[in-house]
Amino acid sequence: MDAFYDSVEQRDNPELRGKPVIVAWQSKRSVVCAASYEARSFGVHSAMPAVRAKRLCQHAIFIAPDFTRYRAVSENVREIFKRHTDLIEPLSLDEAYLDVSQNRTGLPTAMLVAKTIREQIRQDVNLTASAGIAPNKFLAKLASDWWKPDGLFVIQQEEVDSFLLPLPVGRMPGVGKLTEEKLSKLGIRTVSELRGLELQQLEQEFGRYGVRLYELARGIDESPVVPDRPTKSISVEDTFEHDVPLAETEHMIRRLAEKLWSASRKESRVARTVILKLKTSEFKIITRSYTPSSPPSSCEELIEIALRLRERVDLDPKRRYRLLRVGLANFREAEETTGQPALFE
Repeated sequence: MDAFYDSVEQRDNPELRGKPVIVAWQSKRSVVCAASYEARSFGVHSAMPAVRAKRLCQHAIFIAPDFTRYRAVSENVREIFKRHTDLIEPLSLDEAYLDVSQNRTGLPTAMLVAKTIREQIRQDVNLTASAGIAPNKFLAKLASDWWKPDGLFVIQQEEVDSFLLPLPVGRMPGVGKLTEEKLSKLGIRTVSELRGLELQQLEQEFGRYGVRLYELARGIDESPVVPDRPTKSISVEDTFEHDVPLAETEHMIRRLAEKLWSASRKESRVARTVILKLKTSEFKIITRSYTPSSPPSSCEELIEIALRLRERVDLDPKRRYRLLRVGLANFREAEETTGQPALFE
């Protein structure tokens, strides 16, 4: 989906159309959830601090996110996908992989399927979507970003090298800034140069991820489209308006644990492990976890465990914290969670 959160806001409020819209809470610690293409022209992008976005685009319109509404629209889009295939792997509310090798509508090519889906999204949801078509997920992801917004781009098998080799390594999904910097120190800036490295050297430099880089540089991605991927973890977090001492975090832990418990009720499986994560004012991450003999059976029990995890953090009166997260992990089927020993970390 194109600038999904902002597009929903502009669709539902005609006065916002054609204007720079930034979906974010307006506070000193907030980050941009999404930026319209009008705002992006000023250099604003998601995950940017909201205060910086305001400096870059002073006349931007800030709107607090409404995830309930975004989820509802996302479900509408997913219903359109289901008209064509059951092999749908959601990545987020606004992005998914579809395997249309066999499709319900009997359309002869992936391009026709993509065109049909995009037109149905336009008609039924009144939003635009971009599509990438390729022999595998890695290349399809690259292609989907190529002609945004409202674009469609195809990479045929015989075109993989001509498309892939000139690209900067930073354009490859999964290659973040740290990996890009490390490759740059090795003299690697393009995919063509990356392909010149031997597998052994990549493994020495990047461990198991070196194998992945070796394959991606050759356009290889054997990972299938996996529908209904099981949840590994869920969490909720908040960044404080001002850094606070540990002793003042109880109300936040309680509030986040309540939100987390409500979110966990939507899962068919249960989580065995409770996680508390704190970020200090110096950006140091502190994590504590606990795996009880049986999963938390109530919101009150979850709160109690989270507060006990806080007690295991060094109570330095001078230390201040800027972020707090409460999470659940280690999801299992209900029958697998009985009779397990308790584990602290």
